Amino acid sequence: MSTTTFDLVSAASAEMVREGFNPDFPDGTDAQVAQIRASLNATIDNDAQDMRGLLWSSIDNDTSRDLDQIEVADRVDGGIRVRVGIADVSRSVMKGTVIDGHAASQTQTVYTAVKNFSMLPTGLSTDMTSLNENEDRAAHVLEFVVDSQGGGGGGRVSTRRRCGIRRSWRIARWGPGSREPGRRMRRWRLRRICRRS
Repeated sequence: MSTTTFDLVSAASAEMVREGFNPDFPDGTDAQVAQIRASLNATIDNDAQDMRGLLWSSIDNDTSRDLDQIEVADRVDGGIRVRVGIADVSRSVMKGTVIDGHAASQTQTVYTAVKNFSMLPTGLSTDMTSLNENEDRAAHVLEFVVDSQGGGGGGRVSTRRRCGIRRSWRIARWGPGSREPGRRMRRWRLRRICRRS
């Protein structure tokens, strides 16, 4: 019987390199993450609109921590107003820095069965810039109205703005519900709010 083992993580890393990606972060990344954490300011910028009072939600897996998009909808004259919030990473990662250069060259996070190769260090992607529950975050918010026929103004986004947000809900993308205490009830309440609006 053969005792040879096959390292799936190493194989995935090698395939990343063959496809032109760099699975390792460059020198200086840890220092920049530490600098960002030390200077992290949870307050909302003066030029950002405060939208923390809205019922923002994300549609993700139960275990996801790299949350970069959230949404909220409400009824207005003419249809349903949809707001989509995108994490404002540029508030923490300045242009031309080590992390910015790596992200620009990678352009995406690559998900494999054995390991995720993140475009950003996990200290950012799953923590400081992730739109985590009950955490104040900076985001770019796009807004549009969908009419009764499902049209959205010809695909135009009517409003773009920098905002401060706080996510309150998570809608599980699949699965019957979390086994964690309180999570199943929270999801049921979210669906209840959507049906009554």
